[in-house]
Amino acid sequence: MNYDLIVVGSGPGGYVAAIRASQLGLKTAIIERAELGGICLNWGCIPTKSLLKSAQVFDYVKHASEYGIIVEGTVKPDFSGIIARSRMVAEGMSKGVQFLLKKNKIEVINGFASLSGPGIVSVKDDNGMVTAYQATSIILATGARSKELPGLKQDGNRIIGYREALSLEKLPASMVVVGSGAIGTELASFYNSMGTDVTLVEFLPDIVPLEDEEVSKALSRSLKKAGIKIMTESSVESVEIAGETCHVSIKTKKGIETREAEIVLSAVGITPNIENLGLETAGVVIEKGKVKVNQYYATSAPGVYAIGDIVSGQALAHVASAEGIICVEKIAGLEPEPLNYNNIPGCTYTTPEVASVGYTEKGAKAAGFDIKIGKFPFTASGKASASGAKDGFVKLIFDSKHGELLGAHLIGSNVTEMIAEIVVARKLEITGHELIKTIHPHPTMSEAIMEAAAAAFGEVIHL
Repeated sequence: MNYDLIVVGSGPGGYVAAIRASQLGLKTAIIERAELGGICLNWGCIPTKSLLKSAQVFDYVKHASEYGIIVEGTVKPDFSGIIARSRMVAEGMSKGVQFLLKKNKIEVINGFASLSGPGIVSVKDDNGMVTAYQATSIILATGARSKELPGLKQDGNRIIGYREALSLEKLPASMVVVGSGAIGTELASFYNSMGTDVTLVEFLPDIVPLEDEEVSKALSRSLKKAGIKIMTESSVESVEIAGETCHVSIKTKKGIETREAEIVLSAVGITPNIENLGLETAGVVIEKGKVKVNQYYATSAPGVYAIGDIVSGQALAHVASAEGIICVEKIAGLEPEPLNYNNIPGCTYTTPEVASVGYTEKGAKAAGFDIKIGKFPFTASGKASASGAKDGFVKLIFDSKHGELLGAHLIGSNVTEMIAEIVVARKLEITGHELIKTIHPHPTMSEAIMEAAAAAFGEVIHL
């Protein structure tokens, strides 16, 4: 019952932290109340990508003639089969986490955990039995859940969150998606591709509001072209349910509009899972709804640490994993480099995809930089033309004085696989001219990165 480290939560922050701890010789246990892998693996990142892959395949089949392929007969999606495949993928990944934990000799404890004393975690199992475990260090990695707005209370049937959206029994004819961040736009894109009449509602002036304005507007055009109705600077005031129909009252600049839909999907953000963890009793300070930590994720309570969605910073799986590794290495006596939150890539897996890192154009100017901007459209890319994926562009932002790469904003096919190059370049402090002189293979989509850098410094060849 005594451990060097107990990790509460087995999401991408928790299980990665536990494995790294085991590698460093710490006797480790992990506590999980539901499926191993957490929300991301079971009800977020992984199953949504499975759904979107099915949508992409369906789109290819519908447009097969454009590639010289003849498909005869009616082509339609098997919605239940698509959902079943996504669940199978998620379950397979969860089993993979189980294997990794076993391989690294990490004990898995099932139940709901709470701090009950210095170095003590109490765990209540499904039968209500409580067992106390002791550890020198405790990492809280309990993640987050779908946020609810007043007037938009989820009932799991007609008004749903992302979790229910991943396992609907039948394809809805119509849907209102509230919130246009990554979750909202990805699910809007999926359901639209399946044939659902989708309306996307966003309170701010642009969809995917954390992205560069040019990218936001380009994605908006693409989603509208695909058939999604977009309402920005709008908010859902109330939803009245009558039988199988939701009457959605939407406040716009012009007044109140009413839309009817079978389903209303709330994708307005997330709420940290910090209730009932015994944080106040343990002396853990909460600040602006999240656990306050230092650069190595130590809380105000000795021996208690917190990572992932319950602390400030981007609520992303790869951020939680990085935080977990840094936290554990510090606990083990190493001197890890603190995380640079301005070099975190963000990805949205719509069609076209969106990927970004660092400063937006507006953000760079607000920070006082004199900037150079280089853009390269995929319409000028040979690989994009051959692939039939000419929508989008690469936009790079440089500091005029030193040539520092301040930010990158990509929209197009497969750009979520391209953004890592920019993250590495910024990590190594590569200048614009060094990026221009880095040979990129031809023909590839990634050539657009080199060309965008060249465009910023007046050296672009293919424009």
